[in-house]
Amino acid sequence: MKFLDRAKIFLKAGDGGDGCLSFRHEKFLEYGGPDGGDGGNGGSVYFEGASHLNTLIDYRYQQHFKAQRGENGRGANCYGAKGKDLILKVPVGTEILDESGELVLADIIEEGQKFLVAKGGKGGRGNTKFKSSTNQAPRRADKGTSGEEFWVWLQLKLIADIGLVGLPNAGKSTFLSATTRAKPKVANYPFTTLVPQLGVVNIDGKELVIADIPGLIEGAHEGRGLGDKFLAHIERCLVLIHLIDMNQEDILESYERVRCELRIYGGNLEEKPEVIVINKADVVDDEIAEWIQKDFKEKYNKNIFFISALKKDDRMNEVLREVACLHSKYQSSENQTESNEAGNASDIAEEDWQESKETENLTSNEEIL
Repeated sequence: MKFLDRAKIFLKAGDGGDGCLSFRHEKFLEYGGPDGGDGGNGGSVYFEGASHLNTLIDYRYQQHFKAQRGENGRGANCYGAKGKDLILKVPVGTEILDESGELVLADIIEEGQKFLVAKGGKGGRGNTKFKSSTNQAPRRADKGTSGEEFWVWLQLKLIADIGLVGLPNAGKSTFLSATTRAKPKVANYPFTTLVPQLGVVNIDGKELVIADIPGLIEGAHEGRGLGDKFLAHIERCLVLIHLIDMNQEDILESYERVRCELRIYGGNLEEKPEVIVINKADVVDDEIAEWIQKDFKEKYNKNIFFISALKKDDRMNEVLREVACLHSKYQSSENQTESNEAGNASDIAEEDWQESKETENLTSNEEIL
């Protein structure tokens, strides 16, 4: 299956049906009066999250989607049927943006989550609705209103707990295959990974989702290599694992090149907690490892881990436990922040309600005086 994480589509909600202009005609019944029914409302367009989807490829070959139009009203006070709603399935983690691609209209992050994106038109009124004591034979019926229509962008951002970053051929796919049941393509050349890959790892009974993205090179933000567009798939990750090839001539420079691309991309990627891992270190000398550890400690004040993903050595468990610890720590702090924000919003709403009540009381007192 081809992977597509961005698509532009046109949406058109159904128009409302027209109201009916009709009069009752029956044998032996004079002055039957108006009996035109209302038109039906047009169908609306919804997006719904689906866990069985992992790509937007369905929206590559069909870009125009239209909900059903409401039926027109009929005589004998028959109302037109409502148009059928159009529900478009998208992968969990899909953002819906406006035509400019800057304003986020919705973020589908749960299975079954629905979002109304284009509302259907309202059905027109039949001439029965205009009957009155002074107008007993109205010859007016409204047209149905038009449904909303516009272009939107769909952008998929995979939902994962841990993101793998690093230069090409750093061993990210090997790490993913060694720690999960995922089977990414592994080969001895750069840019083996062309699309993001996901895997689930079990760390002391805790399941976490790992996302592997294509490697970054210097100038990725300018479109070099495979570019930096795949970084969107790790924006939701709480923790990053930065893999570095032990065979690099300058390990510190390799680390800084990737950090620079994260900094330029934005999205708070540079500020995410990370675990630095030196891969392919099965033949590293203890003295060299100590020297590298010292350099990272002095320059970045960070500890590093040495592993061999190919040999699946025991040191990988230390890395995973460190990642799980960081994930739990920042997940709890993030939940606390969300709880505080919700509490502040509730307090503000309560204050607004109190102010409105005081204003009402003052107004009623003034009226009494």
